[in-house]
Amino acid sequence: MRHRRYDLVIIGSGAGGGTMARSLAGTSARILVLERGDFVPQEDENWSPEAVWKDLRYRVSERWLDERGQEFRPYTHYCVGGNTKFWGSVLYRFRREDFEAVQHRDGVSPAWPIDYDTLAPYYARAEHLYHVRGQHGVDPTEGPRDQYPYEPVPHAARMADIVDELREMGLHPSPLPLGLLRPGEEGGCILCNTCNSFPCKVNAKSDADVCGIREAIRQPTVTLWTNALARRLMTDASGRKVEAVEVERNGETLRVEAGLFVVSCGAVNSAALLLRSANAAHPGGLANSSGLVGKRYMAHHATMMQGFHPFRRNTTVFQKTVAINDFYLRGPDTDYPLGQIQSQGRTHGVMAQTVVPWMPLWAYDAWVARGVDWLAMSEDLPSEDNRVMVGSDGRIRLHYRENNLEPHERLVAETKRILKRLGFWVVMTHSHKAKNTTHQCGTLCFGADPRASVLDPYCRAHDVENLFVVDASFFPSSAAVNPGLTIAAQAIRVADHIRDTHL
Repeated sequence: MRHRRYDLVIIGSGAGGGTMARSLAGTSARILVLERGDFVPQEDENWSPEAVWKDLRYRVSERWLDERGQEFRPYTHYCVGGNTKFWGSVLYRFRREDFEAVQHRDGVSPAWPIDYDTLAPYYARAEHLYHVRGQHGVDPTEGPRDQYPYEPVPHAARMADIVDELREMGLHPSPLPLGLLRPGEEGGCILCNTCNSFPCKVNAKSDADVCGIREAIRQPTVTLWTNALARRLMTDASGRKVEAVEVERNGETLRVEAGLFVVSCGAVNSAALLLRSANAAHPGGLANSSGLVGKRYMAHHATMMQGFHPFRRNTTVFQKTVAINDFYLRGPDTDYPLGQIQSQGRTHGVMAQTVVPWMPLWAYDAWVARGVDWLAMSEDLPSEDNRVMVGSDGRIRLHYRENNLEPHERLVAETKRILKRLGFWVVMTHSHKAKNTTHQCGTLCFGADPRASVLDPYCRAHDVENLFVVDASFFPSSAAVNPGLTIAAQAIRVADHIRDTHL
């Protein structure tokens, strides 16, 4: 087995790893970024609904097992930039209340070991790094902050009319905070109808590849290995320090040594890597003295919705610009939170056909041409019964049962009521339910108490002094907004900490 040596190894290149690499690229440290996939090619298929949704051209081919032992193909991607290559670029700060203990219908969403004010300056830096466009002072749930670094994406005519009608209902629609590069400018975002779940053919989406990795590897101290799978982390005899990572690359097994290791594989795969790294000093999995590695998995309740009117053809190309947060902290008839409503990118006929494959494609094309797309999203709660495990065969087992569902059902009903008042005749809904892995989080939660958390408030493992984990696995709760910006903000905070204390 050949050996390599670096000062810092970052495993994963998504929102956590890509941001970490960019943030530490200016130091003198020799940094290696390991990515198990490759760059997503710029090709016509990037914007093809058939390729992306029907052929699943960019999705992983591996199968995970659910709690019944049944196989399913997760919605995840192994590539430079990770799942950020396919996100819809909605980059929200968590609300101030999301960092506090919040009573929900089915239990308490626990407090974080840091508060909003701690993360606020790093949110601001993450918004600059990822070119976030928004408008301060419109969203009633927004925490204290300065202005956004960029102006919001203007509403298309149809969406502007909807915003006016929502205000007439007494609601407070606000611009979605979007990470897009130079919309309307030469070589920038063209505000197309293939943003959600599609890679950007012109690299104008603010993802961790374009904004993180590509800038980081301009520095001679940063090396990127693609098609490099981290199999396990190896510690010294005491188990207090990671000495090396075992890597499979191009048919060869390599031992890569370093003084520091950052794991950023995503909440499921980061937990799986630590479990696969069990040894004599860590028999239950690396950094698992708390017994919580892999537990408390969360993924949000998310229902896609479409308002349909047979005589209103929707000519809007880019409609993903509106949010409704009026029910984020409490419902109209409840004292507990319901969640958030967002407008979504356009649904294409073939996308609808893959969900309900019982009509010819032309019928779906005609249907979606008369629809406006929305997402209702609610918080699920951490439960130790919801967990990631690794079988004796090395395969990932994801045991997840939904909880706190009643508030989400109320939010979906409220969204239907709003869409009906907007004049839509029919409202269609679809949810991936327990198979949703897009907003996975919570499997290696951080906290001050080593008995009740895996990581400390700077995302360093309590049990292993030179191991950090920076992705959504550190979340104690899932909140009800997209997790990407919070991952990036904490990555910048952790990078500052590593620069000051370890490098």
